[in-house]
Amino acid sequence: MEHSAFWNRIADSYAARPVANPTAYEQTLSRTRSYLRATDQVLEVGCGTGSTALTLSSDVAHYTATDISPRMVAIAQDKAAKSGAENVIFRTAVSEEPLDTTHYDAVIAMNLLHLVEDVPGTVATLADRLKPGGYLITKTACLADRQWFLRPVIAVMQAIGKAPRPVKFIRASELERIFVRAGMKVVEAEDHGVRFIVARKP
Repeated sequence: MEHSAFWNRIADSYAARPVANPTAYEQTLSRTRSYLRATDQVLEVGCGTGSTALTLSSDVAHYTATDISPRMVAIAQDKAAKSGAENVIFRTAVSEEPLDTTHYDAVIAMNLLHLVEDVPGTVATLADRLKPGGYLITKTACLADRQWFLRPVIAVMQAIGKAPRPVKFIRASELERIFVRAGMKVVEAEDHGVRFIVARKP
């Protein structure tokens, strides 16, 4: 898969990079924690090299983290082994296959939704993995709001293998409507450098 191959190729350099906006990242972690309980079963989709999963896993009972890149997952598993975290599992997901049928108290998708082909379909799938009353916690680059001018730049970068495919240009208002159409209630929407949205399943 082209999409998986891109992330495999950049995984090591991605893991070595510092967080671009530490203040915004800490804000996101703080707000995410406010929706988690010690008894929760959590799923993270698009976990990358596992930094968020390893940070949040100590706040919940069990944390399953997935990514389509085997190399990203391998790095995350190595970090987990070194940290001694025992309640987090990292596994490779195959994008053509459905998510497992387990239902979770919270599903987390950070910096993912603008990188999928079918945003409404993905939101609906993630919502379906929630228990009633569960939270879908997301952070998304809404490029159509502020960075619309990057469209030709990203197209060139994609052509030379320096940016993933797809990259969606979506507005925050449109994204919130997608959550609502999926039967979710948006309970929080804030700017954390990119758009942080939390939606609750009735």
